[in-house]
Amino acid sequence: MKFTATQIAGILEGEIEGNPDVEVSKLAKIEEGSPGSLTFLSNPKYTSFIYKTQASITIVNKDFKAEDSLDTTLIRVEDAYKAFSTLLEYYNQVKMNKTGIEQPVFIAESAKYGENLYMGAFSYLGENVSIGDNVKIYPNVYIGDNVQIGDNCVVFAGAKIYSESVIGNHCVIHSGAIVGADGFGFTPNEKGEYQKVPQTGNVIIEDHVDVGAGTTIDRATLGSTIIRRGVKLDNQIQIAHNVEIGENTAIAAQSGVAGSTKIGKNCLIGGQVGIVGHVTIGNNVRIQAQSGIGRNVKDNEVLQGSPALNYGDYNKSYVHFKNLPKIIDRFNAIEKNQDNE
Repeated sequence: MKFTATQIAGILEGEIEGNPDVEVSKLAKIEEGSPGSLTFLSNPKYTSFIYKTQASITIVNKDFKAEDSLDTTLIRVEDAYKAFSTLLEYYNQVKMNKTGIEQPVFIAESAKYGENLYMGAFSYLGENVSIGDNVKIYPNVYIGDNVQIGDNCVVFAGAKIYSESVIGNHCVIHSGAIVGADGFGFTPNEKGEYQKVPQTGNVIIEDHVDVGAGTTIDRATLGSTIIRRGVKLDNQIQIAHNVEIGENTAIAAQSGVAGSTKIGKNCLIGGQVGIVGHVTIGNNVRIQAQSGIGRNVKDNEVLQGSPALNYGDYNKSYVHFKNLPKIIDRFNAIEKNQDNE
């Protein structure tokens, strides 16, 4: 796909300074710009690169003043970083603007779908599936019986959505994600063998949720595992059965949340965090990477460590921990002096 400076300026409501007909077909960092590429300058640290970049078009702030000659066409906007982000989003929409049903696919006779469906080859829609308008289902996606998917959703290649799952509007399910697999429910019998506990609930994902690649969200034993509106889940996260995650909470990669734990709104949870089951995490909680949470957490707490401590207490303790060998040496010296007295 090629875009001219005039087209880009129209999208961004920007002002062109240079050749309005120059075309670009790729994006680049300003220090790596090459002919035919589009870049941007917002951080003053990178200003020197604009005088030697080979990028055909550079988006800059309106107040940018060139101190030397430029070989790139400028598009001046109020906020170059925000404008470039807008352009990335637009580019993504154009790139992903697929429609139609490829072959071969399987669509059950009882399945229903709305307008502008894209369904990639080798995908599967089960019985009584209901899919809204403007949904894109990429190749090799499995969607089980009785699944509901709202409008404007994207399900990327290889994702699996088990039966009874409910997905809202404007959701993104990335490749390899699994929604609705059985929770880890086993109970030992009198022989010490583990017996399966049937997982008869489902998963509910509300609007504007992103589920990262390789992330798994287990169905509830009874009731629902619930991912509330605006939640962002990174790649390779495990969400166990009957967990509930509050609105606009973001969880980074490789974290795990055990069964029946409730997480509040607007929480930020770092990578590789482990949270035990049957606890409640309050609203606006911050948990640093690799922390282990084994207790209830109040609103607005900031935690670090394993088991996690208050963030301030952890940092104070860590200072002493780093000095522990010296402290032990001093302690041994004191004991030795006492023994010699």
